[in-house]
Amino acid sequence: MEKQTKKKIRPQQKQQRPGLEKNMNPVPETNPIKYPKEGKLKNKVALITGGDSGIGKATALLFAKEGADIVIAYLSETKDAKQTQKEIEAYFRKCTLIKGDLGKENHCKKIIETAIKNHEKIDIIVNNAGLHWEAESIEDISTEQLSKTFQNNFFSYFWITKYAMPYLKKGASIINTSSVTAYRGSPKLIDYSATKGAIISFTRSLSANLIEKGIRVNAVAPGPIWTPLISSSFKPKKNSEFGSDSPMKRAGMPNEVAPCFLFLASEDSRYISGQVLHPNGGEIVNG
Repeated sequence: MEKQTKKKIRPQQKQQRPGLEKNMNPVPETNPIKYPKEGKLKNKVALITGGDSGIGKATALLFAKEGADIVIAYLSETKDAKQTQKEIEAYFRKCTLIKGDLGKENHCKKIIETAIKNHEKIDIIVNNAGLHWEAESIEDISTEQLSKTFQNNFFSYFWITKYAMPYLKKGASIINTSSVTAYRGSPKLIDYSATKGAIISFTRSLSANLIEKGIRVNAVAPGPIWTPLISSSFKPKKNSEFGSDSPMKRAGMPNEVAPCFLFLASEDSRYISGQVLHPNGGEIVNG
């Protein structure tokens, strides 16, 4: 017989409108959630893929400021990674750098093993690494490019999470980086947008799967954000105009996105799972 989950039910009660808090059972908790003086993520360990620059770096620095030790997995930008490590250590937090191709399953497994070896635990996963290439037509997207885009942007999220599961405990938080393109599409980033749509479905499904274990899964879907991925992917003219078509008429900065990740990583969002935050300069999207 299937095991039934017992629901938590409050005592039956009724008041005249508008009602008084003191007469409620239990009384609603309205005091601000308390944190250690050192920060919202005191003594947590956060693994951030693509944490060497851009949104990943801004998130790593904010997490470190709030008390977390950081593991950064990055592709090849060692100079940026070491600079980020230096800035993290200025907050007196530990930072481990792991170089390699996230599009390879064995490397994703190695990242988790290295993180556990160096830090003994993982409390927060930020799946953030991403690549894209513009294409005028679907006919211009080779199978090789399609595979590489999905392996880096989506498969790595799956593999990192899969191999981290044995170490994640109740209260852990998984945060996936999607994109506004998952909701409105992008005519010249077809394969990239498809990976970002897959990330949304992955986030929602994994959230439902892990809810009973007390592990929350959410996503952040940024709009146009000024990062090295942008400056290295688009032509000079497009770079100069990047973000100008957003409602706020500008591109966002990585440190304007990082607070979304902090919110979802901390106890501030303990009643939120399977959801997406949209730091996109005011563009209204469904979802």
